[in-house]
Amino acid sequence: MTTTVNTATQAEVTLDTDTVDTIAILEAVAAPSSRPKRAKVTWVQEDQGEWIAGYGGYFGGSVDKRGDRYVASDTFGLVVGDFGSLEEAQTKLEDQLHVMLPSVIRPVE
Repeated sequence: MTTTVNTATQAEVTLDTDTVDTIAILEAVAAPSSRPKRAKVTWVQEDQGEWIAGYGGYFGGSVDKRGDRYVASDTFGLVVGDFGSLEEAQTKLEDQLHVMLPSVIRPVE
């Protein structure tokens, strides 16, 4: 299949299907996205040893300190993992939420 394009100068260009598909893909990739890549995650220390994640304005889960470890649980209460630092637990939960809840998009600040 070929596509013929008439330009303003009346020059005629014939493109094969593969070229048209490639151009369409390149345009789609190059098009700027008005949606942020990730929702904003906020952290609030609820209690001693308990941090609550807000994901795009919604409850995203929590990190609880248990002994010298930090246990991250997602928005559904499922354990994401057991970590040696608070930062590691928070980062892993944020990554998990972005995969689980990609349609929850709010401006990134």
